[in-house]
Amino acid sequence: MRPKPPPDYLAGYPAALVAQVRQLIAQDKLAGLLLQKYPQAHEVRTDKALYDYVLELKSEYLRNAGQLSRVAFDGRLHLKNALGMHTSISRTQGGNLKAKREIRVAAVFKEMPPEFLRMIAVHELAHIKEREHDKAFYQLCRHMAPDYAQLEFDLRTYLVYLDAGGVSLWAAEPNCKTVLPSNAE
Repeated sequence: MRPKPPPDYLAGYPAALVAQVRQLIAQDKLAGLLLQKYPQAHEVRTDKALYDYVLELKSEYLRNAGQLSRVAFDGRLHLKNALGMHTSISRTQGGNLKAKREIRVAAVFKEMPPEFLRMIAVHELAHIKEREHDKAFYQLCRHMAPDYAQLEFDLRTYLVYLDAGGVSLWAAEPNCKTVLPSNAE
């Protein structure tokens, strides 16, 4: 049995654009460009912080959508399968059918810039209203994050960079805030 080929994160993009990304990787320039564009990692590190972050987005853009019972980072999600997952579990309670909705985000997003975390959160939230990746889905994503398409492309280029053997660019702790001495106010 042959091993599966690596996923093509840039499938569907123009060949010239894909070639440009691969050339930047070969010349060791892509990491610098990404770090210049996205200099810091976000500070959302726990499931509770992620839940609060996603709920804030949901309350701003999807007030009338159903409740989320859980939002968490998931170390079992592999980038080759999915970056995030939305699930809806139906249960009967009394004579009623109740749906529990969950969002799981790949743990690799703990060490990425805030823009990439926003992109995946927006993507998974959009699935609450739109199940399929169709025109309405992407319109909703762009409503919540106007630069969604660019963020998705940049994330995909970063995943190609990682697949090519690149090191995690934001793996260190997020930038520490400078603490001023108590007499310097």
